[in-house]
Amino acid sequence: MRSVGQDGEKRGFTLVELLVVIAIIAVLATVAVMGASRAIAAGKQAACASNLRSIGIGMKLYADDHHGVLPGTTHGGDFETSWIYTLVPYLGDFDETRICPADPKGQERLAQRGTSYVLNSYLFVPRTDPSGDPFGPALNRLNQIPEPTRTAMAFICSDRTGTGPGNDHTHSGEWSSWGAVTRDISPGRFGGDGDEMGSTNILYVDGSIVSRKAVELKRLIARGVNFAKPPGVEGL
Repeated sequence: MRSVGQDGEKRGFTLVELLVVIAIIAVLATVAVMGASRAIAAGKQAACASNLRSIGIGMKLYADDHHGVLPGTTHGGDFETSWIYTLVPYLGDFDETRICPADPKGQERLAQRGTSYVLNSYLFVPRTDPSGDPFGPALNRLNQIPEPTRTAMAFICSDRTGTGPGNDHTHSGEWSSWGAVTRDISPGRFGGDGDEMGSTNILYVDGSIVSRKAVELKRLIARGVNFAKPPGVEGL
C-alpha cells in the first residue's frame, strides 16, 4: 500500500508507520481475547452457581423427607451412601449438576462417579470422641444450625482432590493454613491463575450462592479465621 507525499508523488509506508499499525492491531487483538476470556469465565461461574443452587434445593428436599437430617458422605460409609447418589431422586439426572463446568478434571470425575463439589465436613462428618461415640450438636440436622445464612455447606473442590466418589467432602477442621485449604477446595477457580487469584462459589445452608475472592479467603485464614466453621456453635 502507498501514500501520497506533499509533492504529489506516491511513496510507501515507512517502517515506523508499519510497526505502529502492527502494534495497534496486537493491542486490539489482546483486548478482544481478554474480553472473550472474561466472558467465558463469567459464563462458567454462572453455570456453576446454578449447579450449586440445584444441590442446595436437593439437600432441602432430602432433609424434608428424612426428619430434617441432611444426606451423608462416604466418611464411615461406602460409595453408595454418598450424597452424590442419595440426591439423585431429588434432582433427576445428576450427571451435569455434579460437575463444575470450569473443572479441568470434570470429565474424569464424571467417568469415575465423582463430583466437583465437596461438602463442609463440619456439617456432614459427625464428630466422635476417642471411643467413637458422637458428641456435640448434630450439625447434619438443619434445625441445629444456628446461622444458616453464614454457614457454608458446599465448595468447589481442588484440582488435587481425587476424582472418585470417596472424595465428596472437605476436611475443614484442618484448615489452619492456606495449603490445607487449597488441598480441599479451589478458591480461585474463576478468573484467576492459581489458588491466590480469582474467585470461587460457595453454597450456604440457606440456599444462597456467594462468590468469594481468593485473596479475601486467604486473608481470613492468615488471621486464624476458618471460614468453613459454622458460626454460633460452641466447642468447634
